[in-house]
Amino acid sequence: MSGRTGGAGTGAGRPARAAGGAPEPFDPARLDLADPYPVYRRYRETDPVHAVRGGPDAHGDAAPTTWYLFGHAEVAHVLAGRSFARSSPLTARAAPVPDGYVTLRRVVENWLVFLDPPRHTRLRARVTPPLGAAAVAALRPRVREIAEELVAPLARRSAVELVEGFAAPYPLLVIGGLLGVEAELWPWFRAQALALQQAGGTRGDRTPAALDGAERAAAELDGYFHRELAARRTEDRGDLLSALARAGAEDPSLSGSELAATCTHLLTAGHETTTGLIGKAVLALLARPEVADELRADPGLLPNAVDEFLRHDPPVQMVTRWAQRDTELAGRTVRRGDRLQLVLGSAHRDPDRFPDPDVLDIHRDSGRHCAFGLGIHYCAGAALARAEAEIGLGVLLDRLPALAPGARPGVEVEYAPDWVFHGPSRLTLTPASPP
Repeated sequence: MSGRTGGAGTGAGRPARAAGGAPEPFDPARLDLADPYPVYRRYRETDPVHAVRGGPDAHGDAAPTTWYLFGHAEVAHVLAGRSFARSSPLTARAAPVPDGYVTLRRVVENWLVFLDPPRHTRLRARVTPPLGAAAVAALRPRVREIAEELVAPLARRSAVELVEGFAAPYPLLVIGGLLGVEAELWPWFRAQALALQQAGGTRGDRTPAALDGAERAAAELDGYFHRELAARRTEDRGDLLSALARAGAEDPSLSGSELAATCTHLLTAGHETTTGLIGKAVLALLARPEVADELRADPGLLPNAVDEFLRHDPPVQMVTRWAQRDTELAGRTVRRGDRLQLVLGSAHRDPDRFPDPDVLDIHRDSGRHCAFGLGIHYCAGAALARAEAEIGLGVLLDRLPALAPGARPGVEVEYAPDWVFHGPSRLTLTPASPP
């Protein structure tokens, strides 16, 4: 994929029409990874609570219906509602890990994002303070140092691969430092995180080989964090790993598996969403040099701009919930055990909530966007992600020649087929060709 810089309105990938004018069953695999928004709009306008009936399972029984929600009101209602949870009431499972991958399932199902109360409540209470606003404010000088250290060598190169050179290591080094892991291990952590992503339930390229690799990565990370937590029980180093080790000693209901899995979750999901956010924000700025000029002239606009980047092209496009009881949703009957796919990217382009939603407007009051979720699962690391994006984009605008005023770099971009961690997997900027 070359030269694509995002944005709605291309019309590519429009869904075929079924009898009666309604779209055919929604299939994420048919979307344009760089620009799914025209397809979202079609479903939002014609069938915003869209049912895809499940086929027979291994026992011949009908699988639960999957509902795709495209409107902001419905997505916000489910995110905040108590009738919906992260695990299925029929199987008690939340993470989409097939049978046979024992370590992968155990690790992922202990991630905070997949837990429901009361386990979610106990664990979140231990994680939230080190990621809160006060802690992040104290961390900002170190975050800026990391960003400047990474950009310095990029500023001396004629061609820049921005994902591997900045957008991936930057948040990984920040969260790694907060946890207390060795900075020189970040390439290893990045490799393990990518292997885990290959097993994602929304991946279009998930294969047995990918699942095998994710199983190995889960075992490697689980073993590493078990060892580090054990070390912190006898040596408090003032980091997040030490805080979690203390939590385990103070509250026996928090298992070692939960704590190690939480560390893996913070390190992987805690950096990958910011990687996607930064990559897609850079693409948006390259397509709109006047916005880059405005932010460079007035960095005080960056906090609001980050929220608008999150609304306009969120790094998490879809999240899953499960109906815990029969309920009505926009006049449709959702049954207990049905799966709901909340299409955040579509909800953020809903004109009933955001006027002129396809326009990126850094002065907009982005209001109640859902990029960090709502309710009890609101992202514990939201303050850190906002600070990372604000500081990182500011440093890139100041120091990276490809984003300098008047620069018109060549852009090569590739997306991984993933709707949870959505964003460029490769973003190469090269000097503009002479006229």
